[in-house]
Amino acid sequence: MDGRTMPRAEAARSNLDQLVRDAKIPGIQYLVVAPEGIAFEYARGWADLAGRRQLNAGTTMMAYSMSKTITAAAVLQLVEARKARLDDRIDLYLDESQPYGPDVTVGQLLSHTSGIPNPIPLRWVHPATLHEAFDERAALTSVLLEHPRLSFPPGTKYTYSNIGYWLLGFIVERASGKPFTSYVREHVLEPLRITPQEVGYVVPDYRDHAKGYLERFSLMNLVKRFVIARELIGGYEGRWLHLHDHYVNGAAFGGLVGSARGFGKFLQDQLRPHSVLFDDRTRELFYAPQRTKAGAGISMTLGWHIGTVDGVRCFYKEGGGGGFHSMMRVYPSAGIATAVMTNATGFGVHRLLDEMDPPFLASTEGHA
Repeated sequence: MDGRTMPRAEAARSNLDQLVRDAKIPGIQYLVVAPEGIAFEYARGWADLAGRRQLNAGTTMMAYSMSKTITAAAVLQLVEARKARLDDRIDLYLDESQPYGPDVTVGQLLSHTSGIPNPIPLRWVHPATLHEAFDERAALTSVLLEHPRLSFPPGTKYTYSNIGYWLLGFIVERASGKPFTSYVREHVLEPLRITPQEVGYVVPDYRDHAKGYLERFSLMNLVKRFVIARELIGGYEGRWLHLHDHYVNGAAFGGLVGSARGFGKFLQDQLRPHSVLFDDRTRELFYAPQRTKAGAGISMTLGWHIGTVDGVRCFYKEGGGGGFHSMMRVYPSAGIATAVMTNATGFGVHRLLDEMDPPFLASTEGHA
């Protein structure tokens, strides 16, 4: 950290300290990385309110849909290796349980233009105690039977779909010949020296895994029994409702567990001149804005959403669900990336990064 970023770091730390002191959130991790390393890191608050267990930089949390960008990276690796193609029909890789016909392509799944529906996924979880015996393929088959029809013709518009990314996990399996989680571990996480303690598909140590919380005085709490599986609802701890440990039913659309520091290693790779994960052409494709069949632009790449902060383009992915909320962003022109992970369902991570990131963007002007 140089002299330009020091005052900004002090201000950032003060703002985050205030959030924790005011009990706006149980615990939070916020990270700023540059290609060469960590520019700023903050981790404070409570991983367990009742047990008074503090949250630290290594504490793991559920990442939910931030997992999708990692899934997309795995798919693009297989495209680069010519084991899959973006214009391949998905029925080339999936068995007869795939009900969406022959017109949906791998690329459309990645860009959320497939037309595959997106029912509320909050119940697509299972208790951690049942994870070892959980049958993911059976769970997906059940969802497909309940939602077998496309919402619109493939490629005609953008609509987010968790089911689409769930299917991508099985496409990775068929194309690579390996279980999805094994492929990601061996080909995405390990090359970046991300350990299982930092990011993975299972909780590495419950002694340093955060409890997830739901705000007591929130609309979500009022309707929780309609949208959250009953067996996940715990007890109140002050102004927070504890949600029991669980896993997402589909690893590819929301199954990663980790820390901001772990995801930071992935973000650093995206900032470097050359990625460890794929060649320059594939990384360019990873960030290329997508279009519908009619040529209309959408604010989506093959794995990232596209936005701007203070006039600087960013690529981001948000993840939220039962007790956690997170977001990661890459600012290629500024040469930095950021991540926030929290153990509160309703905390506004988008708003937080909009407030916290600009000073660090300003500190990189002329140095990107």
